[in-house]
Amino acid sequence: MGQWIEINAEDGKFAAYVARPAAATKAPAIVVIQEIFGVNADLRATCDELAAQGFVALSPDLFWRAEPRIDLNKLDEKEWQRGFELYQSLNLDRAVRDIGATLALARKLEGTSGKVGVMGFCLGGLLTFLTAARCDVDGAASYYGGGTDQHVEEGRKLKTPTVLHLAEDDEYISKDAQAKIKAGLGKNPLVEVHGYPGCKHAFARHKGVHYDAKAAKLANERTRALFDRTLR
Repeated sequence: MGQWIEINAEDGKFAAYVARPAAATKAPAIVVIQEIFGVNADLRATCDELAAQGFVALSPDLFWRAEPRIDLNKLDEKEWQRGFELYQSLNLDRAVRDIGATLALARKLEGTSGKVGVMGFCLGGLLTFLTAARCDVDGAASYYGGGTDQHVEEGRKLKTPTVLHLAEDDEYISKDAQAKIKAGLGKNPLVEVHGYPGCKHAFARHKGVHYDAKAAKLANERTRALFDRTLR
């Protein structure tokens, strides 16, 4: 079970959920970036799983300026509508700066080793990619980041080991967009782009409609391998 902490932003304070490993030794940190549903039960479960694997996991509330600590879990029509409203109102550049503040805190947080990675899903996948391009981070894992194709130029100069997971039948990331991502980033030796045949968007979301246990396991193993290589 994790706890909530406060992080200073350029224009206020925001909350972040933190899960810690049971062992008292110093551990690398991973910042986990939300989908459009806030730091909900699924994100907290991901943080708890990472803590069980020996990482300190932090998930910042990026919708705090509009609706602090929003926690959407039913994912019915009303919650989807609210999630999209918050997504459309989010300033991506400001969100990346909030993530940067989280990364900076994670490096010096008590019980952390100073190494820090970032991973995220959907909206968080895009923000993970942008964070890897713009911020000081040791490793990054992006899951089905919608809109990544619009920022491939930033990816050409990536200096952070990064893995991108794409659902090949993603209803939000077209095959043309996926091809652009692969073509734009494929020549960077620090970037791995993996496609998952037959999978739809959010195939790694716990209990999600399109959850694919086999694909999620493979993607998570690749993510774990990246973080074991870059953070340990």
